[in-house]
Amino acid sequence: MRPVDSPSEVHIRQASRADLLDVLCIEEASFEQPWPYGAFERFLGTPGFLVAGDGEVVGYVVADTVDRHGATVGHIKDLAVAPSHRGRGIGRRLLSRAISTLSVAGAARVKLEVRAGNNAAKSLYRSVGFERHHTIPGYYADGEDAEVMVLSLP
Repeated sequence: MRPVDSPSEVHIRQASRADLLDVLCIEEASFEQPWPYGAFERFLGTPGFLVAGDGEVVGYVVADTVDRHGATVGHIKDLAVAPSHRGRGIGRRLLSRAISTLSVAGAARVKLEVRAGNNAAKSLYRSVGFERHHTIPGYYADGEDAEVMVLSLP
């Protein structure tokens, strides 16, 4: 992957079918229990499946909304940046764009689950206003707990 000098140089757009292999490669490089190809394929065409990069995908986010007792809640389902492009603000830009997309879709709150031991991700989420809501013991297949984090939107 070619280096990106600044996150402002990285274009964010809705994901297309042509992006799926790049997304899958980033997913597999980022997570011990990666999503399969078909999971990403199901989100094609949805406003919350976004990729970062020009020509080459260097990061992505998958987000959607769900109805919870008559309220629309946003859900950040997956977010990753290629290891060689981390620390440049790309993840923050993807997260911010996803939150905006969820807000436009009517979400009053956004939630996500994050591995209890993933301090880098938790720091990113806290930096944009997410707060720890509760823990789900043994959420991941390897037995690690998940922290549920929530952001209230204006």
